[in-house]
Amino acid sequence: MKKIAVLLSGCGVFDGSEIHEAVLTLLALSKAGAQYQCFAPDISQLHVVNHLTGNVAAGEQRNVLVEAARIARGDILPTTALQVSEFDGLVIPGGFGAAKNLCNFAVAGAATEVAPEVSDFIQQFIAANKVVGFICIAPVMIPKLYDKGAKGTIGNDAATASAFCAMGGEHVNTPVTDIVVDSARKIVSTPAYMLAGSIAEANSGIEKLVAKVLELA
Repeated sequence: MKKIAVLLSGCGVFDGSEIHEAVLTLLALSKAGAQYQCFAPDISQLHVVNHLTGNVAAGEQRNVLVEAARIARGDILPTTALQVSEFDGLVIPGGFGAAKNLCNFAVAGAATEVAPEVSDFIQQFIAANKVVGFICIAPVMIPKLYDKGAKGTIGNDAATASAFCAMGGEHVNTPVTDIVVDSARKIVSTPAYMLAGSIAEANSGIEKLVAKVLELA
């Protein structure tokens, strides 16, 4: 049975993991007969957003690992606990947490840096030549993690695609129902809620991504 790590970035679309994307990823893995283990970095969020109003909650601070534990029903490990030999691959759901907590794309754009704890975690999969799946906005980390020319998609947003290319990646415009595969580097990506108008649309690409990750694992 294949075992996949799932890297979360908090809990909630505006400041953490996109909950639908995270749950659909876990569901697709489970339906495919794979095991999974959730991870998150034990770091502070960039900020906390009130998901009812969309406003930043002034003075409030939350921890990425503690918040992500909500999605994982408490069964989650810090990124520092990874034993990469136990896993066949990695999937990273989106949500603004991927662009605010895992890296700083939301504020830095093409000058993005991946958080050290996150880079160390993902690089272990890359060094072991294991497949990594990136969902929604998470693919913006691809050019910072792989060598020049790594392929990925965030859908078709021109500004984000331009930043992806400026960082050294090769962006491929893709509909919500499809995936982009960089076979040489074992990278799979899909737009999900970068384009999805419904949970069903998001699921169409996520199911394909999970199937391809398991195929390449």
